[in-house]
Amino acid sequence: MAPHVETFTPEGSPALIGPYSHIAKVGDNITIGGLGGVDPQTGTVPSDDVYAQTVQLLRNFEALLKTVGSDLDHIVHIQVFLADMDDFDRMNEAYISVIETHRPARTVIAAKELPKPTFKVLMNLTAVTADG
Repeated sequence: MAPHVETFTPEGSPALIGPYSHIAKVGDNITIGGLGGVDPQTGTVPSDDVYAQTVQLLRNFEALLKTVGSDLDHIVHIQVFLADMDDFDRMNEAYISVIETHRPARTVIAAKELPKPTFKVLMNLTAVTADG
């Protein structure tokens, strides 16, 4: 029997900008698709600063992971897409301020364009459930 794939977007998540779900889950494995630093309450990017966008984005990940029985300490891999590689150090500062001591595998790529012109950073991740 093939594994069952659940896909969904929890209530209170940032609005989708395309035909996809924020979360895909198979057993204890979780994938969260690309997110920018959008405030889910206002639907806007709160700042044009990569630090603020990174913090918002990681807080969004934290909230999404909680809905599927996980947290930031159970991230396996994060992909980071930066609109400008000059923002790498500021993104790292914000990343460390939220993720603290857990160091999942990570890939950082400079992207020519991101889905919204206000995005300085976009990330996606894979994780596992906390009790898996």
